[in-house]
Amino acid sequence: MHYPLVKHSFLNSSQMSSIWPIPESLRFLALFFVMIYIKMIIIPKKSQKSMFRKIIQINRPLLGIAALITAVCLGSAGSVAQNKSETKIVATFLPIYMFTKGVTGESGEVEILIPPGTDPHEYQATPNNVRSIAEADVLVKNGLGLEEFLDKLVDAAGNYQLQEIDASQKIKALEEDNHDHDHDHDHDHSHETGNPHVWLDPVLAQQQVKNIRDGLIKADPNNAATYQVNADIYLKKLQKLDQEFQTRLAPFKGCKFIAFHDAYPYLAKRYNLQQMAVVELPQDNITPADIQRVIRAAKEYQVKGLLAEIGFNDSRIQQIAQDIGLPVKMLDPINSGSLDQHYYFTAMRNNLKSLEEICQ
Repeated sequence: MHYPLVKHSFLNSSQMSSIWPIPESLRFLALFFVMIYIKMIIIPKKSQKSMFRKIIQINRPLLGIAALITAVCLGSAGSVAQNKSETKIVATFLPIYMFTKGVTGESGEVEILIPPGTDPHEYQATPNNVRSIAEADVLVKNGLGLEEFLDKLVDAAGNYQLQEIDASQKIKALEEDNHDHDHDHDHDHSHETGNPHVWLDPVLAQQQVKNIRDGLIKADPNNAATYQVNADIYLKKLQKLDQEFQTRLAPFKGCKFIAFHDAYPYLAKRYNLQQMAVVELPQDNITPADIQRVIRAAKEYQVKGLLAEIGFNDSRIQQIAQDIGLPVKMLDPINSGSLDQHYYFTAMRNNLKSLEEICQ
């Protein structure tokens, strides 16, 4: 008599998979019990009980190993299924990426759209960006008109299942007061929907994290508990950061400064500082006219200092500051830096130190 099941066990792995589509390590366990079942059919009933006890006794260690293999296989199969169903999230640029990672945790699959170090105001989408959006489940953006390229990019991707999260929802944007600004019109970063740099205010950053949390829970309810717990931890860190800003900047209430990029009005308003003017300068080829604009604004507003940005290092600005007796310090808009979700706190504490030094 031939037993097809036993015969098939001598086939190669690929043939066996097609006949019996279960994990290979589980086949061992299944064959073990099938062989017992066949023996029980052949052996008379009166001998079955004693034989079964002998099988169990003799093969107890083997059964233990088989059970362990089964548990490992089932656990592995569960992990694969979870990975395949994992929500793919795309965040537009560095601060939004960090906030999103703060909500998903380190295991969350989050891709950043705009490479760190690239100005989001002037970013041009690439074919890889189209592919990323086409494959994504969720897109998280800052909003408030910052990502001007985004609407066309989403249309080009044709992903009709994509869920978008606006991190600035429920945040009232500050209008840009053009009469206080002295812009270089070849380098203008004006925004029709108001100033979008809300992430630089630790309190408004909390609202952005809450918006991201709520959006991810809606898009991926199976991981709601994870998103809630991670968001709570990140929010507590932002609350602590806010307290540090309040305590350390309290002695400098009303401190006036000039910035070279209109990125800090929310930060200034939150902690009772005054961004008196924005003198936007070209990244290169600063002209004598640019220098005069800085000097004129500094004298007009009687400011405590000048705030340039990380990466902007022109010796002439240092010379101007020396000539008019004002310090120049660096603020970080957090467009560049580490992808670590905690880098936000490092950058903001460096900003706090710069504000303290310039307002003394």
